[in-house]
Amino acid sequence: MAGHSQFKNIMHRKGKQDAVRSKLFAKLAREITVAAKAGVADPDMNARLRLAIQNARAENMPKDNIERAIKKAAGGDAETYEQIRYEGYAPGGVAVIVEALTDNRNRTGGAVRAVFTKYNGNLGATGSVSHMFNRVGEIRFLPDAATADAMLEAAIEAGAEDVESTDEGHLVVTTFEALGQVAAALEARFGEPEQVKATWKPNLTTQVDEERAETILRLIAALEDDDDVQAVFSNFDVDEATMARLTAA
Repeated sequence: MAGHSQFKNIMHRKGKQDAVRSKLFAKLAREITVAAKAGVADPDMNARLRLAIQNARAENMPKDNIERAIKKAAGGDAETYEQIRYEGYAPGGVAVIVEALTDNRNRTGGAVRAVFTKYNGNLGATGSVSHMFNRVGEIRFLPDAATADAMLEAAIEAGAEDVESTDEGHLVVTTFEALGQVAAALEARFGEPEQVKATWKPNLTTQVDEERAETILRLIAALEDDDDVQAVFSNFDVDEATMARLTAA
C-alpha cells in the first residue's frame, strides 16, 4: 500500500507540474502572438518579439509551439489582446503590480479585483503604486558564459546600468528602453542568455511579518493562476528564514 500511495503522490505532483507548465506555455505563446501581431513576424526586426521568444526558450518551450504562435499572428486569425497594468495594495501596505494581456477588459478586471478583495487587499488606480518601482530590464547568463571582468566590460560597452556576478551567474541590469539593444550586444559576444526580461524593481520595500507574508504569497499565486495575467510584482520583504519556511510549506 505504501508503494501505491507513493506512486499516487508522485503522479499527482507530476500532474500539477504539467498543468503549471501548460499554463506557462499558453501565456508565453500569447505574448509571442501579440508581439508578432503588433510588429513584424521577424524577431531580428521586432525587439518585443525577440524578447518574447528568448523568454519562451528560457522556459524550454518547444520550438514548434513558438513557431505556431508566430504563424497564428501572421495568419491574421489571432485574437486582439489589450495590454493592461493593474496596481494595488496587499495587506500591510505592500505594493503590487499586475500585468495582463486580455481580450476582455471587464472579465480580467473583475477577476483581479476579486483576488485582491479575497486576500484583504485593495485594487487602486493605474499609477497608484508604480512610483515605488523602476521599470528595468534584466539579462541573466550562466556562470561559465564569461568571467566577471569580461561581463562587466561588455555590459558597460553595451550601455547597461549595472552588473552583478556571483557563483550562480551574471545579472545585467539595463533601462527598460535599452533592454533589446543591450541583450543583442551581449548575446553576440557570449551566446544566448539564460533569461531576458522586463521587470518592475521596487525602489523601496515594505517589511511584513510571517502571517502577512503568507497571505501576500497566496494573493500573488492566485493572480498568477489567472490565464490573462502575465506577471505579478510586489515590494514586500521578509527575512530569509521566514521566506524559506513559507516557500517550503
